[in-house]
Amino acid sequence: MLKKEFKRKDVDRARNLLMGKSGASSETQVGYKKKRVDYKEGDVWVENKKTWTIKDGIKQTVSKMDAIKKEIFMPLCCPKCSKVMKSQLDKPNYKIHKMCFNCVIDYEGKLKLRGEYDNYIKNLQLKNSLTLIDEFEGHFLNLANQSSNGYVSEHGEVERWKGGVDVDKITSEISKKADEAREEIKKELTNKED
Repeated sequence: MLKKEFKRKDVDRARNLLMGKSGASSETQVGYKKKRVDYKEGDVWVENKKTWTIKDGIKQTVSKMDAIKKEIFMPLCCPKCSKVMKSQLDKPNYKIHKMCFNCVIDYEGKLKLRGEYDNYIKNLQLKNSLTLIDEFEGHFLNLANQSSNGYVSEHGEVERWKGGVDVDKITSEISKKADEAREEIKKELTNKED
């Protein structure tokens, strides 16, 4: 025999939980009623200047850094073979190929058998060149935008230089040359894929 009797709202709450309606009300309320929108798995919405989503049945905020975290952090298991990635060679291979070292070895072995390995290596080198161009462009743009008002020597003296550079001209020239180099590499990549 129960020492405490269940109230109607307790039974309604348990019923709602069992039916999967965890947000449903178990009491009748009078007065202001907030507009309620039911969201499903994978829905994304903005509420109170925050972006929300539902993952695995749980309401979560969506951060601007989620995409970056997904790229940077290596999962525990390989997405291709589902084996634990614990070798020291798994991390660098995951960064490039998004699979473990053993899966990369298998993949490259199959490419060698089909005679496609040389093209595969050339494509990797071309994609690496695109990244290098982006890095060089950023570095040169940084140098061009540095202040040319003065320079502090190793003796701690501020040297003022006359003249200067046309920053807009140099910046546009750097961007133009980087775009030309990118276009050349992209043409070469599309010719290799055809």
